[in-house]
Amino acid sequence: MGGTAPKAPPKRRRGGPAAEVDLSEFAALVGMKRAKTLVARVAEAAEAFAAERFPDARRIIRPIVTEVPDAPTARELLGLTQYRLGNWAEAARQLEEFRRLTGYSTEQHPVLADCYRALKRYKLVDELWVELAEASPSAALVTEGRIVAAGALADRGRLADAVRTLERGWKPPRRPAIHHLRRAYALADLYERAGEMPRARALFGWIAAADPQFVDAASRSSAIR
Repeated sequence: MGGTAPKAPPKRRRGGPAAEVDLSEFAALVGMKRAKTLVARVAEAAEAFAAERFPDARRIIRPIVTEVPDAPTARELLGLTQYRLGNWAEAARQLEEFRRLTGYSTEQHPVLADCYRALKRYKLVDELWVELAEASPSAALVTEGRIVAAGALADRGRLADAVRTLERGWKPPRRPAIHHLRRAYALADLYERAGEMPRARALFGWIAAADPQFVDAASRSSAIR
């Protein structure tokens, strides 16, 4: 991708490390004494990630993955860190290992799909979206996967299919959460790209009414004639 991030609605916060590290996960692999040290280091890396100090997070977590390659928590955190650094191929490699180690969890499917989108491996994006939609783990997670899937369709010039992907089942809620606003923003952007200006203007306006500070929705709505 030449360092260019895949397009997505702003304020992206796809994925995130586990809030707590399970000591037993590491104890089963290296014993309790060493596990306590490693868990403290993983927690330190997670703090760096949360503070968006991604090079620091990578520096801390990468040796742990080398030492304990079968620890899914470490693989997940390294994968997410590489993702936030724009290292799509390495992020995908780590998140594929996380998926394998967790019995094919869909928890990081949106991030993994976004990596493959950046790498233009669109067939894998489509497959991950199908898996995520079928598992339907949570509305927020499925929404993130839907945004990535629609974006990948748009990348291939399939704007009508991308719009349909985001429109399917969409109804503006009375009290929108952040994932509703992100989906609406992505859909409004596609409407504008497809030349459906009245629909784009109305949806950007709805976003701005729900959250006046949400990215540039207000200015985009007023700019469309």
